[in-house]
Amino acid sequence: MASKDFGCDNRLVDYIDLNLIEALDALLAENSVTKAAARLHTSAPAMSRALARLRRTFDDPLLVRAGRDLVPTPRALELRGEVHAIASRARALFAPSATADPRTAVRVFDLQVTDMLSTTFIPSLIDDLREQAPGISLRLRPENLEDTPALREGLVDLEIGSIRPGDSEIHSESLVTETLIGAVRPDHPLAKVEEVTAQRFAESDHIVVSRRGRAHGPIDERLAELGLSRRVAAVVPTFASALFLASETDVVCIAPARLARRMLDTLGLCTFPIPVALPSVTVGMAWHPRNHHDRTHQLLRERTRHIMAAAAGGVSR
Repeated sequence: MASKDFGCDNRLVDYIDLNLIEALDALLAENSVTKAAARLHTSAPAMSRALARLRRTFDDPLLVRAGRDLVPTPRALELRGEVHAIASRARALFAPSATADPRTAVRVFDLQVTDMLSTTFIPSLIDDLREQAPGISLRLRPENLEDTPALREGLVDLEIGSIRPGDSEIHSESLVTETLIGAVRPDHPLAKVEEVTAQRFAESDHIVVSRRGRAHGPIDERLAELGLSRRVAAVVPTFASALFLASETDVVCIAPARLARRMLDTLGLCTFPIPVALPSVTVGMAWHPRNHHDRTHQLLRERTRHIMAAAAGGVSR
């Protein structure tokens, strides 16, 4: 198949070149001429020509060399969210009628999920979509420190994890409510006692999970009410890394009881009830209003509800 080229007036364009918008969207997503070309099924030389024209149009290099990689300029970072939103809307405009069956749609959705859900929930979702909507593909993105900008900027289509309601611009929905439990490796002292008391719990070294690097939280507040404190041996950003560390050394890790069960079993960890009262954790999904009425996105949300309920033992919202 002949590769497509990306035409553009060398002057500031006074018309919309959809191919060029697609090229810019791919370049800013991949930070690579070769990967952007592969994404759009064109040749690397054609993508290089498109980048050259985009640089002239915006009077900015957009992507600059940093060692062997390309990195976006501040102007490119400023454009990225808006360009992605425009490209998505253009694709939707020329897509088949909304009355078409979403189960036959060919789409790629960007999902922002925790690494634990990537290993426990996503495999089941992929299998389900292969059967229910085989044209849907998923591209997983790591969690960000901020909860909603990627949704607002169009970089992520659906966020799944610990969702904090309150942003009126973002739709959110609770999926499951989880109880936190303690986990240790089999030869840890806590694995050998009949009851893990608050005193024993506090005397153990702990791994804390915090994307923001916070070493203290509700557990420490509850222990302080009992006149106790714990030593935090390390703070890690994800549950998966915490569980792995707990399987390799004598530390206590906290994890969601049901959604982490597969990892707990795989790593051979022993679990116990946390001996202080803690609030439950709600896992949900969030999406931008631009996708709310999209029938294929609605199907993705429907299958997410179904699979999440199954992953949590049939308990859903």
